[in-house]
Amino acid sequence: MTTVERTQVFLLPDLGEGLSEAEIVEWRVAVGDVVTVDQSVVEVETAKAVVDVPCPYAGRVVTLHGAAGEVRPVGQPLITIAPLDGGDEPAGHATYREEERAGSGNVLIGYGTGHGTATRRRRRPRLAVAPEPAEVGPTGVAAGAASGDPAPPTAALVISPIVRRLAREHGVDLDTVRGTGPGGVIRRADVEAALTAPAARLAAVPDPQVGSNPVGEGDVIVPLTGVRKVIADKLSRSRREIPEVTIWVDVDATGLLETRAAINAATPDAPVSILALLARICLSGLRRFPQLNSRVDTEAQRIVQSAGVHLGIAAQTDRGLLVPVLRDAQRLTTAELAAELAATTAAARAGSLPPARLTGGTFTLNNYGVFGVDGSTPIINHPEAALLGVGRIVDKPWVVDGQLAVRKVTQLSLTFDHRVCDGGVAGGFLRHVADCVERPALLIAAV
Repeated sequence: MTTVERTQVFLLPDLGEGLSEAEIVEWRVAVGDVVTVDQSVVEVETAKAVVDVPCPYAGRVVTLHGAAGEVRPVGQPLITIAPLDGGDEPAGHATYREEERAGSGNVLIGYGTGHGTATRRRRRPRLAVAPEPAEVGPTGVAAGAASGDPAPPTAALVISPIVRRLAREHGVDLDTVRGTGPGGVIRRADVEAALTAPAARLAAVPDPQVGSNPVGEGDVIVPLTGVRKVIADKLSRSRREIPEVTIWVDVDATGLLETRAAINAATPDAPVSILALLARICLSGLRRFPQLNSRVDTEAQRIVQSAGVHLGIAAQTDRGLLVPVLRDAQRLTTAELAAELAATTAAARAGSLPPARLTGGTFTLNNYGVFGVDGSTPIINHPEAALLGVGRIVDKPWVVDGQLAVRKVTQLSLTFDHRVCDGGVAGGFLRHVADCVERPALLIAAV
């Protein structure tokens, strides 16, 4: 049996619900390296998270299917492994190593290549171990070889996502940039030099006369791709499918703040946040009004009420709005909720949450008060049925026992799917939440 017959090809696995592709961020190995079973070989970015992908095979790397910045579909080859007795190192190893050392900046480590502008079109592989033969002319000589000139490249040679992002941000068409790195690799310095050429800045901008929304000179073009596209698609689907209604109420949160201060004074080693207390209140409300902890199955024409509360927490990150999920949040104590919320939101902002932690929510809590705003009419996180929004807490005049006083006031808004319940249920839930915020003793009595 030959070495080629004994090679094993690892296909890009399914990395999470609804994901069909992933962008290569950084290869952890190079052609010729020896890998072990379950060793991480590549870091990829999906529309939801950055993931280290382990290889199920042991041996020597023969082929890396795709370069950094390239998008690979799920189920397509990712890496080819040969047995350790597979012979000499394949041609192309030195080329890959040289390009990896090209002075265009280190390949990004961790999340950060997306930022809502990652290119999602299929690209021609640029680091193929066995490149395709050049076009041969009538004389049997490769095009350009007779004159001694290299054949013109068919695509820009770029290995670093940093270079791609820099070009996208400044509207530079990489196909017009001359690479000065080994083998014609485009470096950061090449893109920066191209910024001085006016023609390069607008090369990728569509013709202003084309389409119903013309693009003018100086306009910033942000491709609707990556995380931004996923967010846009999901919110559009939510508005398209869900007949949503928003109700709201102003509440006096002074008692809630005093309760939090008392808890943290008693347990300084395990402080709780306002968000954790609001999550606890929501869980209490969902136990009374489980209709809001559900989803509509349109294909089966039924409403499914979830047994557990998988609480989504809207978190703004550099990659866009993410909603990490705390599964079976109703089983956590308030202190556990606080710790889990802090760890989860930190991981979401760092881009280290696996895709599974960003799906499967049944109810979302959104604290948009951190942006300094009072109210909102949020869009439901499809396919959930409800979302509670919390505005900023500010000093406002408030009537207490018939007397005007300055209190800590916030606005709560509940957006719900009118298919799962009517106004009585939604109003009952929101009123329960408001009462618990104003009088936290009611929450203690309800748990």
